[in-house]
Amino acid sequence: MSDRPLVFAHRGGADAMPEHTLAAYLRALDDGADGLECDVRLTRDGHLVCVHDRRLDRTSNGHGRVSTKTLAELDELDFGSWHPGSVLPDDPPNPDCIRLLTLERLLEAVRDCGRPVRLLIETKHPSLYGPDVERRLVAMLRHHGIADPSPGDPVQVTVMSFSALALRRIRTLAPALPTVYLMEILPPGVGRGRLPFGARIAAPRIGLVRRRPGLLPALRAAGLQTYVWTVNTDDELDQVLAQNVDGIITDRPRFILDRLC
Repeated sequence: MSDRPLVFAHRGGADAMPEHTLAAYLRALDDGADGLECDVRLTRDGHLVCVHDRRLDRTSNGHGRVSTKTLAELDELDFGSWHPGSVLPDDPPNPDCIRLLTLERLLEAVRDCGRPVRLLIETKHPSLYGPDVERRLVAMLRHHGIADPSPGDPVQVTVMSFSALALRRIRTLAPALPTVYLMEILPPGVGRGRLPFGARIAAPRIGLVRRRPGLLPALRAAGLQTYVWTVNTDDELDQVLAQNVDGIITDRPRFILDRLC
C-alpha cells in the first residue's frame, strides 16, 4: 500500500451510477477503489437494505418511508432509472442498475470480488427500530465471520454513524469493529480531539473542514485517524491531501484515484 489516503466510493460512486445499486459498487471495485461506503436501514420485516434517505421518493419510483415497507414491496420498485448512468445507449436494461440492494447481497459481492476491500457501513438514525439496526447488523457480520476482524481478512468492515449512541452500541456488541463518528457540525470537545465513547475515527464533512481549518490538525494531534466526505473536486482533494487525511470518501472514485497516481 502506498502512502496515499484510502479511497472509498460514496454510495458506490454516486456520480457515475445510481447510488446504492450493485452496478455502482461493482464499477467502483473495477475502478480500483480501496473501499465502499453504504447506508443501511431496516425494512418492516427486518432486512437491512442499502438506502440513504428515510423516504423513497428521491431515489425510486416509490413513495413513503423505507421502514414501513417489506423487502418484497421494495424489491418491486425501480431504484435507478432516474439516474443518467442507469442505461447506456444500445444496452439492454441491467437489473443491477435499478434493483434495490440488500446489505447481504453487497457483502456477497465484496467477498467474491477477489481482492481485499474495506466496507464502511453507516447506520441511519433516527430510526423507527432504534437499536435493532445495530443488533441486526452485528448479527449479519457475525454470520459472515467478519464481526471480529483480523489483519488478513479480505473484507474489513467499519461502522459509521452520526449517532454517538449507535456507535456506543456497536462498541458493546462487537468491540473489535472499527467505528467512525460522522460530523456535519462540530460537537463540543471534538475540536480539541475528543470523540464520543465508542468512536475511533473522525469523519467530518468537507464543508466543516473548510470552516474549521484547525479541526483535522487537532484530531491528528490527538492520535485519531481522519476520513473526510464527500470529496469530489480538485480543490477539495488538494485541501485534504495537504492535511494528511487517512481516508477520502467520494462520489467520484475514479477521478480521485487518477489524481492520486
